Amino acid sequence: MPYTALIAHRRRKRSGFRRWLLALWRDTSALWREFNRPILIFLLVTIGGGFVYGELHEFSGREPLALIDRPYIMLQLMILETPYDAPEEWYLIIYWYLLPFVAIFILGDGVAEFVRLFLNRDERNGWREALVSTYRNHVIVFGAGHVGLRVVRVLAEMDLEVVVLDNQLDEEKKFVLGELDVPIILGDGRNPITLDKAGIRFAEAFVACTGDDHVNLETIMRVRQIRPDIRIVVRVWDDMLGAQMRQFIKVESVLSSSGLSAPIFAGLALGVEMTQSINIDGEDFSTIKLVVSERSFMVGRSVGDLQREEKMDIVLIGNNGITTVQPPHDVIVQAGDTVVIFAKHERSLAVAARNHQPKKR
Repeated sequence: MPYTALIAHRRRKRSGFRRWLLALWRDTSALWREFNRPILIFLLVTIGGGFVYGELHEFSGREPLALIDRPYIMLQLMILETPYDAPEEWYLIIYWYLLPFVAIFILGDGVAEFVRLFLNRDERNGWREALVSTYRNHVIVFGAGHVGLRVVRVLAEMDLEVVVLDNQLDEEKKFVLGELDVPIILGDGRNPITLDKAGIRFAEAFVACTGDDHVNLETIMRVRQIRPDIRIVVRVWDDMLGAQMRQFIKVESVLSSSGLSAPIFAGLALGVEMTQSINIDGEDFSTIKLVVSERSFMVGRSVGDLQREEKMDIVLIGNNGITTVQPPHDVIVQAGDTVVIFAKHERSLAVAARNHQPKKR
């Protein structure tokens, strides 16, 4: 991995850890709001009740109980485990007989459910929604079918943040997405609440690739209503409908069934045009067209250095209306240049990802 890419990868790792902590805080806060009453009662009984029990225990002339042991004694009494022989004092006996009923009330009121949900976050929509709420400039892929899943794979291989939105997924697809570390939001993409859970207000692009043209149309209309500036890529089977989408909904890219390709979808989601891969002597090659971003690894470097060090061929450079085909090796690439690159398919994806510069939010 090149040094600049390695540094970027490490930064994303640190950013991912901070995101996990923020998601943990938001998810735990949501759980607390839902289960705070039984938890507060539990703490009051174990800590407050334990303190009073210890004072009464000492008042009866018995050996003093350490503060740290008192909550544990309350827990023992709750589960019918006697810490020592039953006392004779009525004010201590009350604790022995009352605490098991208190435990039943607390458990029934939600403490056990809180613990289960707290420890099994990955199984809950709430945790996934909390995690997605920390995403910025991500790509939402609507529909994780045959095409959608391949698009997600390509985007993940480009080290981009992806969220999958679908109304239902089988266990095999959930497993694959889990291996790719891609969160899933289950729900109808036409519903604004579902789109909000997927982070539509902070996403950079929306890729609609279900097999139903009308569902895709309804969804992107809703997306465009919420986010007039978002980049939209959509899959359609009806070419006429695709033309109408371009004209009236301002969809950046519409791919018909004949042009389906996961890398093309992924590239268009980033504003990069990519050709279908061609196979030469058993290796896949592709051509990409992109605009050099301000912080791209290409800025300030010569065409010759880029071609030699990055193992790619710069076919064309365009800027200010001037287009140079097969530019000389001493030409310096600048931010804003339009560049056409031919390289091995994996290299093309890597170049697109490293050039990618999300909008600040």
